[in-house]
Amino acid sequence: MTIKVGDTIPSATLIKASEAGPAPITTAELFDGRTVALFSVPGAFTPTCSAKHLPGFVNNSGAFKSQGVDEIVCISVNDAFVMGAWGKSASADDKVTMIADGNAEFTKALGLEMDASKFGMGIRGQRFSMLVKNGVVAQLNVEEPGAFAVSSAEHMMGQLA
Repeated sequence: MTIKVGDTIPSATLIKASEAGPAPITTAELFDGRTVALFSVPGAFTPTCSAKHLPGFVNNSGAFKSQGVDEIVCISVNDAFVMGAWGKSASADDKVTMIADGNAEFTKALGLEMDASKFGMGIRGQRFSMLVKNGVVAQLNVEEPGAFAVSSAEHMMGQLA
């Protein structure tokens, strides 16, 4: 079943890319008592993700914070080393927190996985964004396959205004 607006984020342990290396972080630590803009990409360093999706959130991080967002989180079914390297290459430091869902456990719990095996990528997360307030989904924007519009930083900014 796919998560929807009004649902509570499922419990999971994810891996945060940090200067000290991979660090476990629970969804409770990430979302409880906070407002978080979360976006998911099918893969780090992939064309749309690198050219548009991550840069949109990096470039608009100040605007998100001025609208009451405590943290912007990028999640992908990749490992923490890849997410850390991608974040550095995109100048995401201190703007977007890079989170790995290496086994897709959280993504599957959300019901937002996709099978990209025909592209040699295995199970991945769909492209989506969500606004989470105190652990509850306040906005959810899931892209149609191959699209990039409703999960963009700009679209989500319009939902905050």
